[in-house]
Formats: sequence, C-alpha cells, structure tokens
Amino acid sequence: MKTVTIKDKTFAISIPENEILKRVETLAAEMSRRLEGKHPLFLTVLNGAFVFAADLVRRMTIPCEISFVRMSSYSGTASTGHVKELMGLKEDLENRTVVVVEDIIDSGLTMKEMLALLRKKHPAEVYVASLLVKPDNLKVDLDIDFRCFDIPNDFIVGYGLDYDGEGRNLRDIYTVVE
Repeated sequence: MKTVTIKDKTFAISIPENEILKRVETLAAEMSRRLEGKHPLFLTVLNGAFVFAADLVRRMTIPCEISFVRMSSYSGTASTGHVKELMGLKEDLENRTVVVVEDIIDSGLTMKEMLALLRKKHPAEVYVASLLVKPDNLKVDLDIDFRCFDIPNDFIVGYGLDYDGEGRNLRDIYTVVE
C-alpha cells in the first residue's frame, strides 16, 4: 500500500487514478446524453474541483462552457458549517443550464447555500456534479444529479483535494491513516 505524509498526517491510497479517470469518463458520457442540446455552463467550485472539472469537461461530447467560483466551509480537516459568500461569478445565468462542479459534498451545507444563491440568478435549471459524496455525513436534503463515488466519512486528499493547501497535486485519492 502506497502512503504519503503531508504535514502531521499519513495517507494511504483509497481510489487509484485509473479508477477515478474511468468513472469520470463514464460520468461525462452520461452527462453528455442527459444535457444534449442545452449548452451547459459548468460552474466549478475552487480550489478543490479544478482537477475533476478539467478531466470532466475534456470528456464532454456536447458544447459547453466552464467558469470558476469560490465558496467554502472548510478549515483544516473538518467542515466549519459556516458558509462564505459566492465570489467570482461573472456570467449571466438567466435561462441557462448550469452544472455546479464540486470536488466533495460532505455535510451539504455549502452546496445548499450555493444553490440558493444561484437560483436568485434565474437559471433555467441547475444540476450538481460531485466527484465525491459522503452520504452518511449529509446534514441537509440535497439532490446530487451526478456523482463519481460515495465514500465513508474519512478525511481525504489528492486529485485536487488538499490538507491545509497541500496534496492537491497527487494523482490518486488518499485517505488519512489513523
């Protein structure tokens, strides 16, 4: 088992890169079919979702656009439950199909708040696409239209996800080893 140490924690591979990419390709094919003719805007949540969004959009077979926003509730290894304001949205969303691209949905609080803010911009429809979902940790009712993996309530890094700014560059997804 391959491990990495980031700061004071050791992590072991839980989802290898080839498995991630295979699932992203399958998801892109499903999304391309479901969103055919809609010219969606992929609204990518920074910083963690940038790797997932890049791989996802490159595999889409329909015309689409991509943009980036910031909205976070994380500090260190745990969700704070405090949602910050959406920053960086410059596109007009009125009557558009929007796909929010997220790295991980943990409690669901951030996504719920983001969806409420987006709906004030009057899009035609909003979808949620997440690389990872922690179903046992969801604190709100949330429709997640597209997802790659359901995972346990463990702390992870890699493939865009970080631990205090480090580990985003890892090609695999790693789980903390207690």
